[in-house]
Amino acid sequence: MMPTKKEKNKASKKPLTSVMEDYLEAIVELDEDKKVVRVKDIAKRMDVKMPSVSSMLKTLNERGLVNYEKYEYVELTKSGADIGKEMQRRHEILNRFLADILKIEPAVADAEACKMEHALSSETLDRLTTFMEFIQECPRTEKSWLMYFEEYLQDGRKPDECCMRREDFIRDLKKQVEVQEDSNS
Repeated sequence: MMPTKKEKNKASKKPLTSVMEDYLEAIVELDEDKKVVRVKDIAKRMDVKMPSVSSMLKTLNERGLVNYEKYEYVELTKSGADIGKEMQRRHEILNRFLADILKIEPAVADAEACKMEHALSSETLDRLTTFMEFIQECPRTEKSWLMYFEEYLQDGRKPDECCMRREDFIRDLKKQVEVQEDSNS
C-alpha cells in the first residue's frame, strides 16, 4: 500500500539518519556508474543483505526520496538526489583533507570521511573547504610547509629546524612584500 500524502509529509519532517544518507549517497554513485540501480547493486555497494536494502528503500520511498516498487529499479527523486550528491560532495572534501593534507592512509581517510560527513555542519564544512583552498592557493613559502608537516609526522618535533624554517619564512615573506610594494609603485 502506498503511503498517503499526509504520511509522506510526516515522515519527511523527521531528520535523516546517517544510514539513510549513506544509502542515498550510494544510489547516486551507482546511478553515475550504471544505467539502472537495483537492490542487489546497493546491497553489494553497502555490504549488506538484500532484505536490509529493501527495508531501507521502503523507508526512503515513504519519505519521498526514492521511487521504488518491490522487484523494480530504484530511482532517486530530486530531493533524494540532492541529498545524495551533497553527501558525496562532503565525503570527497573530507577525504581529500584527511588524505592529502593530513596524510592519513587512503583507506582510513575514506572510512573516517564517511563517518564525519554526517556530523559536520554546513558552516564547518565550508570553513574547511576555504582553509583547503587557502593552503593550496596561498601557501606559506610555497607548498613546503605541507612537506614539512609530513616530515614532522614521520620524525617528530625538531625545534632547531622549526626555528630555521621560521627564519626562512620571514625572509621569504619580506621579499614577497617588497615585490608587492614595488609593483604597486
